[in-house]
Amino acid sequence: MSISKITDAIFIASWPTQEDIYMLEEQGVRLILSMRQRVPPDFFAHADIRVVHLPTTDSIFIPMPVAKLHEGVEAALPVIEAGGGVAIFCKQGRRRSVAMACCILIGLGYPADEAMKLVKEKRPIADPTAWHIRRRILLFEQQWRERHPTTRKLTDDSTLPERPHHH
Repeated sequence: MSISKITDAIFIASWPTQEDIYMLEEQGVRLILSMRQRVPPDFFAHADIRVVHLPTTDSIFIPMPVAKLHEGVEAALPVIEAGGGVAIFCKQGRRRSVAMACCILIGLGYPADEAMKLVKEKRPIADPTAWHIRRRILLFEQQWRERHPTTRKLTDDSTLPERPHHH
C-alpha cells in the first residue's frame, strides 16, 4: 500500500493491511478516518488508535456529504492539537481520503487551493481537482469559515508554523 505523509500529522492511503496499521501506529497515528462504505476490519482498532467510519461514495452522481467532512475534521483537529497523527483511507487514496485531508488542512488554517496543492504535491496520484471532489472541498471551506470565523486564514506568502508537541 502506498502511504503518503502530507504533513507530520496527516497521512493518506489506500485500503491498508494489518502491517500498514502497525507502521502508522509507530508513526504516531492515533485516529483513522475510514471513508469507504465497507466497515473497517477489526485489526484497524488498536489500544492507541480510534477508528471513525465515515462511509462515503466516490461518485459524480452521489455528492460526498459535507457533514461527513465536518465530522472527520472535528474528530481530527483535537488529535492533531494533542500531537497525534491522523490516517485517512478510502479504496485508492485518490479522491475521498484526499478531500478529507484537504478539509483537515482547511480546519488548520490553509486556504482550500493551498490545501489541494499541498496534497497533490505530497501524493501525486491524488485528484483533489476532480470537479465532484473540488466542489465539496470548496463548499466545506465556505461552511467552515462561516462556522469558525476565528480560524486564521493563511495568505499565499505565509506558512503554518510547526505545532509544538507537548509530552
